[in-house]
Amino acid sequence: MFEQVSADELASREALARKARNELAAAGLPVLAPGLNPVLAGGAEVMVDNGADLAGGVFAGWSASPRLQACTSRALRLRLLDDPLLRHSSEITAAMMQAMATILTSAGFTVQDANDEYRTHQLRVIDAPPQGTPPMWSLRDEELTMPGWKTKDPGEGTGNDSAQPSTGQT
Repeated sequence: MFEQVSADELASREALARKARNELAAAGLPVLAPGLNPVLAGGAEVMVDNGADLAGGVFAGWSASPRLQACTSRALRLRLLDDPLLRHSSEITAAMMQAMATILTSAGFTVQDANDEYRTHQLRVIDAPPQGTPPMWSLRDEELTMPGWKTKDPGEGTGNDSAQPSTGQT
């Protein structure tokens, strides 16, 4: 019988997947939305497996464009095993998996090869950056203050909406 993780664990996995999707999107990769029909787009896909076994977790993979997928499927269906397209498709997937691993690791995630015969060319996303670490793409303090503007409140930059233009006097 297939056992699923608890609701809390599933929520934790969904949060990890969401963070990974956001980092990949911030890097400029097209990211497939969960539930999107695969014939509509290609790109990075981060999936949650809710199994309570070793095969469960969060996984990231790459889907080539629908056109390249169709060409690859056609070559396989016709047993054109020497078609250069098959090697090309495999190289694209390998390159994108390496790129995604590098992006996520640089952003503070822990990832590893899925090492699963059913998840070839996928990464297992093990952990997000430490709690309290802002995403790499989050607004920085210097982006929130505008030169030439002052607030009436000495707590400038604290989310106070009372900003007034500077009169040049200090």
